[in-house]
Amino acid sequence: MPAPVPPPSTDLLAAAQAAPGFMPDDEGLALYEAARTVAVPGPLLEVGSWMGKSALYLAAAARETGRQVVTVDHHRGSEEHQPGWEYHDSSLVDPAVGRIDTLPRFRRTIADAGAEDVVIAVVTRSETLAPLWSTPLALLFLDGSHTEESARRDQDAWVAALAVGGTLAIHDVFPDPADGGQAPYGVYRRVLESGDFAELPGTGSLRLLRRVR
Repeated sequence: MPAPVPPPSTDLLAAAQAAPGFMPDDEGLALYEAARTVAVPGPLLEVGSWMGKSALYLAAAARETGRQVVTVDHHRGSEEHQPGWEYHDSSLVDPAVGRIDTLPRFRRTIADAGAEDVVIAVVTRSETLAPLWSTPLALLFLDGSHTEESARRDQDAWVAALAVGGTLAIHDVFPDPADGGQAPYGVYRRVLESGDFAELPGTGSLRLLRRVR
């Protein structure tokens, strides 16, 4: 029996737009374009996957360019997803352990889109995987927990793994505190002020930076 034909990137983009998640389509398409056009070799890695929406935007770019997408998430939800918080969804609680578990929904999103051949899911905290990682990244997408402590951990754990010429994407960057939490904005300011990055055109709350040294 012949192997199934992988869906084209256009189908993956349509699946990404239809998938559950918090990323607006214009930001998702900007992420896809940034991943599609990055000039250096290496995989695409995202920190924070929720139910797979952004992973599909990256998968569409990976399909076109012959890359792999690695997603890193413990799939227990961020602070705002826990009981009593604004974005809590009780249907995501695993009754066997009494905790959020988005991994089954993530896997379904990726499988339904036909992207299992390009998306590699690693289920752990990002700072646990980072010391084991040695491959330079072409693109790093930071979209994990948005507390100040966890955002700094993700920055410290992964930014050094980005290749020179690679692209750093940071989601939910809001300069005005009235628009959203400030932890991703702090990451954006710190990496820009390091002198190691040049800013690229962003879209909405998505900031893009090119590593120059």
